Amino acid sequence: MSFLNWLKRRLVVIAGLLTLAYLLLPNLIVTVFSFNKPKGRFNYEWQRFSTDAWKDPCGVADMCGSLSLSLRIAAFATVGATVLGTMISFALVRYRFRARGAVNSLIFLPMAMPEVVMAASLLTLFLNMGAQLGFWTILIAHIMFCLSFVVTAVKARVMSMDPRLEEAARDLYAGPVQTFWRVTLPIAAPGIAAGALLSFALSFDDFIITNFNAGSTVTFPMFVWGSAQRGTPVQINVIGTAMFLLAVLFVLVAMVLGNRRNKQKA
Repeated sequence: MSFLNWLKRRLVVIAGLLTLAYLLLPNLIVTVFSFNKPKGRFNYEWQRFSTDAWKDPCGVADMCGSLSLSLRIAAFATVGATVLGTMISFALVRYRFRARGAVNSLIFLPMAMPEVVMAASLLTLFLNMGAQLGFWTILIAHIMFCLSFVVTAVKARVMSMDPRLEEAARDLYAGPVQTFWRVTLPIAAPGIAAGALLSFALSFDDFIITNFNAGSTVTFPMFVWGSAQRGTPVQINVIGTAMFLLAVLFVLVAMVLGNRRNKQKA
């Protein structure tokens, strides 16, 4: 009975840890196989330990070029989607205008719509416009589907803001610009940062929409997909592991800084 009681008290924690382990298992496998030295072209079976791929991560032709392209597209898409999404969020929360309800509903369509439908629709649009498929069509497509996620994150933050703080700033003779930079933006910053990080991850990782609208341009996910047909180089695991570790490091740094700020306020 004591074991059952102990299990009941910690059931939620155990379930959470098991779920986390399940989610991190693919990352662990990718990390382990980044130190593999396969005999053939496919890095699917463990052969022997080696750090050769880590010493030369760009040893595969065109891989680092596609990685650089994906990072640039993700960075530009993040900036574009974050700026537009933040303005849309403030407009939907703070202002009343015609078709506000329709805009509020339509903005979530990219999140609910299957990616293949949006990809085909965008391809049709670009072809009818006579646009040349490549970097710019990918960037426009990424901004469009990242926009909904930014609006969702920022809008939730803006709705929870206390308008009395901005009113207090105006009572203290702060102008509209000063109120925005000193009060509104710092309060909305966590939501904006969450939307930006989500946009970067979605843009960097996207394959379906990119594949439809890329033309002859090859991003990193497309390179990985193409390599899987011919043989998977170990360097792909190296890049995946490095990106995962950077993301974890970023989260840890953000947590440490957040704890320090909370202690200073206390």
